[in-house]
Formats: sequence, structure tokens, C-alpha cells
Amino acid sequence: MQFKDLGIIDPILKALNDEGYTHPTPIQEQSIPILLRRKDLLGCAQTGTGKTAAFAIPIIQHLYKSTQRSVRPPKVRALVVTPTRELAIQIGESFTTYAKYTGIKNTVIFGGVKQGKQTDALHRGVDVLVATPGRLLDLINQGFITLRDVEFSVLDEADHMLDMGFIHDIRKIVALLPKRRQSLFFSATMPPDIVKLSQKILGNPEKVTIQPQQATAERVDQALYYVSKKSKIKLLIHLLQENPVQTALVFSRTKHGADKIVRMLIKAKIQAAAIHGNKSQNARQKALNAFKDGALHVLVATDIAARGIDVSDLELVVNYDLPNIPETYVHRIGRTGRASASGIAISFCMKEERPYLKDIQKLIHQNIPIIKEHPFIDDGTEDETPVKRQTRPPRKKKKHDFNRNKERQESKNKPFGRSNSNKHTNK
Repeated sequence: MQFKDLGIIDPILKALNDEGYTHPTPIQEQSIPILLRRKDLLGCAQTGTGKTAAFAIPIIQHLYKSTQRSVRPPKVRALVVTPTRELAIQIGESFTTYAKYTGIKNTVIFGGVKQGKQTDALHRGVDVLVATPGRLLDLINQGFITLRDVEFSVLDEADHMLDMGFIHDIRKIVALLPKRRQSLFFSATMPPDIVKLSQKILGNPEKVTIQPQQATAERVDQALYYVSKKSKIKLLIHLLQENPVQTALVFSRTKHGADKIVRMLIKAKIQAAAIHGNKSQNARQKALNAFKDGALHVLVATDIAARGIDVSDLELVVNYDLPNIPETYVHRIGRTGRASASGIAISFCMKEERPYLKDIQKLIHQNIPIIKEHPFIDDGTEDETPVKRQTRPPRKKKKHDFNRNKERQESKNKPFGRSNSNKHTNK
């Protein structure tokens, strides 16, 4: 099947042809006809399967067909809410690409930067607004945005929206939307909390689920290293030095951990940068652009910040910390096995992470091949608990004594600094 068989209008087909897109991915093939019928949709598919085009193309088509051009600036008629700045920017770029022959305008708003340019764009008028939750609510409260004209709403990467604690913001946003609208809900994973949230947002939705777990796992060459916690960084440095790659994406569970990994890599003369929620927008974008352009070979990221990283020909994914949600593992390794491409994904596993490994292998129906020979092998028996040093209880502060200096001076003339008032004697 080709895009032209899905009932897509010529201006969008022309834009797709410019990009060399002729055949839809499975999520696009199944979703676009549903959305063109203005049905609500609950979609489950991992990043890299073409979700953005699956919802952007129908929205652009509906807006184009119903738009009456006038001297007034366009109103926000489509809203896409997504968890991270990087993903918001990527979605905005996709809308720009697919809509370039339609006249449909979009803009992207997110926190971490001054709002001036964003509010200027809103004042000029946009048809499609792509936003992160915090900045969206902020500008609504300031009166720059109204959602009363929204006809199409998209909640993208809903699972990580919940992980980032955006549930209350999402409820506030949904409460501001018109009841009569087409609602789209996309998530890479579908745990119970996500299903419950979707039921509150969607009416009677059509459902599309693309299950690439087995296919992704088969396309990606996987390897597992048993290693102690303290030796993980040594192993990472060893592997990067022995097998240099152009692009390696390293996943850390925490922001602090990501920064620490980068410091140790730089110390070993391996250029690396971290992106996570504590980094400024400029720092994140600079690191991401350098990684995409090939100027930076190693990028260390948390799962949340990694949403929106779209790097073609990503050579290596490293699970420095195994995720505690097995679907997240599939999502991570899929970044190096996009479309029909293959890739390499290696995982470090310390003793405490073995339950996570069990859940992952159960999900992908595979036992990840174990690398049994490496300089930092850990058979799982190493004690990861550091020995606590015994410390003396803190001394009580003494009240100021004007004779203290005099006693201290006299004590300098006594053995070991003891004063004559010490009643203890050696026997």
C-alpha cells in the first residue's frame, strides 16, 4: 500500500514525495484511515515507527479542508501535548514538513527559555500548537492561549507524561478543551495507569497496537555483561576505547548518574555530553545537535530526556542501568533498529538488577546473549554493600571559657598535649 491509497490530499502527498516517503508504516497505514473518519484513537507503538506522521497527516488534512482564509490570524484548532522539549521540537518540524503546501501554520512552546518569541508567534496566529504541559498552562494563565477553538487534541508519549509527574497538568488541560473534539492518545507502552487515563480522555476510541517487541529484538544484536556497580564505568570506557563508534547513546537511570558518567568518560579522554531535565534548553539542544551532526560521539541520557532523540544510523545503545520497566528496554534498543535497519544494544547488569533482567527476557521471549569474557566480569557474588566506617559520636560544644586559651598554652609543654588535671595514669 502507498500513501496515495489512503485518501490523502495532493498537497500533503506532494510534501511526502519531496521527502521520499511513498509507503506508510504499519501505524500510519492503520491509523490514518481511522483519523480521517474523525474517530478517536488509542495508539500503542514505540518511537521510530512513524507515530508523528500517523496523527499529523490527518490533522493537517482536516484543517486544510475546513480552513476559510481571512485577514484574521488563525486560531489554535489542533493541540499536541508532549512531555519533552526535544520531542515537541521534532513534532513541530514534522508538521512544518507535511504542511508546507497547505498554508497550515504551527508553532512549538516549551519551558526553560524566555517566552517572548513563543508569544510573538502565538500573536501572529497558528493553526497547530505543539506544547509541553508546564509552559502551556503558564501561557494559558497569562491569557496568551485559549483552547476553546481546539478541534483536535493529541496526547503523545503518555507513559512518560505520567513518569514525569504531569498527570495533574494533563487533567487541567483536558478540562479546558471543548467536549466536541477528536482526541488522539499515543503511548509507547500501555501499563494500567495509562489505560485508566485514556478512558477519561477518550470517548469510544478505535484502537491500534503495533507490537514490535519480537521484531525489534530480532533486528538488534543484543549482548549482556554481568558487572558490579563500581566496575560499570570501567567496562563502558573499556568497550568504547576498544570498539570506537560514531554514535553511542548511553542510558542512565538518574540525572546525577548521567552527569557522573560523562565526567568519567571525559577524564578517560572520551568526549561525551549528558541531557536530562536539569540541563538548560540551550545546553540540551547544543549537545543533541552535536550528536546528530557527528561532532559528539557519546550522548548520555535519562529515558525521559531521550524522548525526541531521532538519530539516523545510531550504531550503539548502552543500557548502563537496566530499566525497571521491561517495555522501556524495548523502547531503548529500538532506537538502533529503526525501520529495516539493524543495530547493537549492550546491557550492564549488576546483582540488584537481575530481577529487571528476568522481566525483560520474559517480555521479549529471548535470553539475551551473555558475554562471559571481559575484564570486569561479576558472577553476582560480589558484595555491593560498602563497609560503613565506625565514627565517634559528635562532641558536645563547650561554653566559652575565658581561661581556655591559657590552659591550651600550658598544655603545649605537657606530653601528648595532656594537662596536669588529667587524673588518668599509665599502669
